[in-house]
Amino acid sequence: MDANERLVSFDDEPLIVVDEQDNVLGYQSKAEVHRGAGILHRAFSVFLFNHRGEVLLQRRSEAKPLWPLYWSNSCCSHPRRGEGLLEAVERRVPEELGVAPDVEILFRFQYDAPFGERGSERELCSVFLGRSGEAIDANRREIAAWKWTSVRQLEADLQLAPDLHTPWLKLEWALIRDQHRSTLERYTRMSEHPRKECLS
Repeated sequence: MDANERLVSFDDEPLIVVDEQDNVLGYQSKAEVHRGAGILHRAFSVFLFNHRGEVLLQRRSEAKPLWPLYWSNSCCSHPRRGEGLLEAVERRVPEELGVAPDVEILFRFQYDAPFGERGSERELCSVFLGRSGEAIDANRREIAAWKWTSVRQLEADLQLAPDLHTPWLKLEWALIRDQHRSTLERYTRMSEHPRKECLS
């Protein structure tokens, strides 16, 4: 099997069930925590930027049970039982994207998002930012398509076609833009030019 078609996500993988203060309550399978209204569990989202200050978006695989073929942030997943957040990020980003960037945690927040009768996301999600100059080698089992896009274009796309994007992308991007502007500007500043990109 081609490395970028490797199976890296499993319905029975044990995820970390938590309360709203992030205290561990136990462990349940990925399928169980996303069933019905969902069970609160730890998760993470990563936004990767390149040297031009563009952010990487991925279009989720058609095989995903929740939000298939929706555009989302660079990578999002869950730490498994016995796995720390950074350890999980350092595992999952290479599994999905074929790159291994340095990342930093920006904030943590809780959200609930139902997807009709198929299930729900109910996550205590830690959001990371990172930068990568490596070529993306996307795992085709997880990702249908990907693109680098400017902040300005992302803002326009979220305004014009919000229903094509995952709910967590929209929530996280609004928090990054509105509450962490200085950090965002550090990542969107082109490395070969000191000018900052203006945010609309």
